[in-house]
Amino acid sequence: MSLLILRNLLKTFGGLVAMNSVTFSVDEASIVGLIGPNGAGKTTLIRHLMGFLRPQKGQCTIYGLDCWKDRKQVQRMVGYIPGEMSLMEGMRGEDYLDFLDRYRGFTGEGYRRLLLDRFPVDLNTPIHKMSKGTKQKLGIIAAFSHKPEVLILDEPTSGLDPLMQKEFVDFIGEEGAKGRVILLSS
Repeated sequence: MSLLILRNLLKTFGGLVAMNSVTFSVDEASIVGLIGPNGAGKTTLIRHLMGFLRPQKGQCTIYGLDCWKDRKQVQRMVGYIPGEMSLMEGMRGEDYLDFLDRYRGFTGEGYRRLLLDRFPVDLNTPIHKMSKGTKQKLGIIAAFSHKPEVLILDEPTSGLDPLMQKEFVDFIGEEGAKGRVILLSS
């Protein structure tokens, strides 16, 4: 069964065609990579899936929900790491994760602890004082903490040191083995 479907997706920016009739689907228990050079349209595609951009033509769905029309539901259900991490700088890490849990209607403190063991972050630190790598680990925890079946990860290892990159790759393999759909761009 396909959990993520794109049909004839078109997006242009002025005279630049970012995506032209993009069509594909991703079945349960799949790890899929979007690979291409800068400017190839990977992030644009991901922004459509997350409901941040409205398609000019075509449709994309996750769990049968239209990513544009049902974007609030999609955003609550999907685990997402943006290509450029933009967190609520005035919060501490714990406040940020608590905020996301409330938004999603999820309480996953036990799973959060497991994620923190793998991707250590001092949650009492204000986000604006965190390094890029620490913010990236916080983003990983935020994306996985509600145990989503679909994860959309745009450049998820950006800013991580080599040991954390390896830990993340191992983690993705384990999560994929649990039947999750994981879409990664690099």
